[in-house]
Amino acid sequence: MSNHELLMIKNLYDLDHTEAKGLMEKFDYPWEVLPEIGSFIKKLGEKIDKTCPDEYIKRGDSVWIHKSAKVWDSVFFGDNVIIGADTEVRQCAFIRGNALVGKGCVVGNSTELKNVILFDNVQVPHYNYVGDSILGYKSHMGAGSITSNVKSDKTLVTVKGNDDLSDIHIETGLKKFGAMIGDHVEVGCNSVLNPGTVIGRNTNIYPLSPIRGFIPEKSIVKTGNVIITKNEE
Repeated sequence: MSNHELLMIKNLYDLDHTEAKGLMEKFDYPWEVLPEIGSFIKKLGEKIDKTCPDEYIKRGDSVWIHKSAKVWDSVFFGDNVIIGADTEVRQCAFIRGNALVGKGCVVGNSTELKNVILFDNVQVPHYNYVGDSILGYKSHMGAGSITSNVKSDKTLVTVKGNDDLSDIHIETGLKKFGAMIGDHVEVGCNSVLNPGTVIGRNTNIYPLSPIRGFIPEKSIVKTGNVIITKNEE
């Protein structure tokens, strides 16, 4: 397997844990999905209207909330949002739009979502910002951790490798790109995932970490951005 293949959808995500499977199967890299999220949610919502309308509560023209979800009255919903079964959306969450939230997720108080796919059982439970990002199955962002989705100089985002993966250099053509987080990733409290971050499966990020570029699967990112593999600890 080449180093570039490590960043592909097939090596980051189990697509059986998202309603976006049909969309993501069309692409090689996960960030290629970002421009298509809104239109895909519209089509998925139309399918819900036709096949299982009794399972969802519809708000306006383009918000579908599963009847088993627990959603507080103070939550704001923009356009093109689907909330999956048994998900909890807590007080004052700001779901700006283009958000596909899977089953059994937790979207916390004052958490903001924008142009995202959250796989099943994802937790963003405390003061998180998640924009232009995809979070894999059972991934978790600790309190105050965020995805930064626009570079400070406003140039297009490039995905780069670290250390032994310096040959990875992929131009995405995107101005807005937060983080592609693989399955079973733990992001520590108050960490910042900079534009173009890609984190492999089963990785742990220490609290207060500034993350950039590609982090391979089964890694631990320690204080000072020291990256080790789990079997080396």
